Amino acid sequence: MKITKISVYQKDLPLKHPYWLSGGRLKFEVLDATFVKIETDAGITGWGEGTPWGHTYVPAHGPGIRAGIETMAQAILGKDPRKLAHMERAMDQCLPGHLYAKAPIDLACWDIAGQAADLPIADMLGGRDKEGTWIASSVSSGDPDYMLDIIKSYRKIGYKVHSCKVGGDIDKDIGRIRFLEDNRLPDERILYDVNRAWTRREASIVMNAVADLGITVEQPCETLDDIAGLRQITTTPISVDESLVTLQDATRIARDGLAEVFGIKLNRVGGLTRAVRMRDVALAHGIQMYIMATGGSVMADTEAAHLAQSIPREFRLGTWACQDMLTIDIAPGQGARNVDGKLTVSNIPGHGIVPDPAVLGDPVAVYKE
Repeated sequence: MKITKISVYQKDLPLKHPYWLSGGRLKFEVLDATFVKIETDAGITGWGEGTPWGHTYVPAHGPGIRAGIETMAQAILGKDPRKLAHMERAMDQCLPGHLYAKAPIDLACWDIAGQAADLPIADMLGGRDKEGTWIASSVSSGDPDYMLDIIKSYRKIGYKVHSCKVGGDIDKDIGRIRFLEDNRLPDERILYDVNRAWTRREASIVMNAVADLGITVEQPCETLDDIAGLRQITTTPISVDESLVTLQDATRIARDGLAEVFGIKLNRVGGLTRAVRMRDVALAHGIQMYIMATGGSVMADTEAAHLAQSIPREFRLGTWACQDMLTIDIAPGQGARNVDGKLTVSNIPGHGIVPDPAVLGDPVAVYKE
């Protein structure tokens, strides 16, 4: 089997409501999505998606994905997409770094490999748990009542896990956290996501002030060095998100005891092939995980759900359904959808999603041998 054609599509994905990142620092209203269609001489077609959360969140942006694919296209045309390590090596030799641009190609290759093996991706990853994965909401930063109202809206559709954005004024953050914990239901879990907004001093003040609550704080500071320093002066559990980019990051976090939770975002780390290695490092060190897309449609959510369901339940804390925040659906009726607050993958080979051509439109680029 070999790749004969790569088609690239661009689609704007508007959010239902404006979204403010931690501390109200950044506002997002539309996501720039890239979809990749890979065709083979065996008649099997795979699809992948790359959708950064805007272009100011981490070093990734929509046009960069499409430029990266243009650079890599000739290096992967003619190769067997089922040989995922070979595909990874070809992309890395052609374009070092730029992991976010490689993620949609990686997903499309997994889709093809799953179809060729007549297995869903989760089974290709080691076997899927029959139970779905709890969906974590993403609660925009704001006043405590505003944030609680968002949580209540998610409760109505079955959500029991919430990722609440804090960061900024530390007195307000302490108040937000205590207010939301006072109003948290017994069967709910809240992750307090700082998105790197605190300095070391601010993080230590807030985390020590709420240490009695037993909460988990995600990405309190900018770097792993910051978190290493913070880890020595607080007992509050830490989840690492934006600072978990490479396998080297994962091994350092595990070795040095920097965090109790991995937040693995598939587009950021370069796709499933690399994310699986991080999963295994986490499992080997007793580290729990959130598995999420960086943003995007039901396709990106379904990719995350496949990886999540390959993880034992005691280590699987949640995933995300960005699709529930969008005004358009690129593949109605397909993929992992919210059912009673969970995403559950099907037994369809690959990831099981083919975008609606009427929604996606014409390709913006096509590459052939």
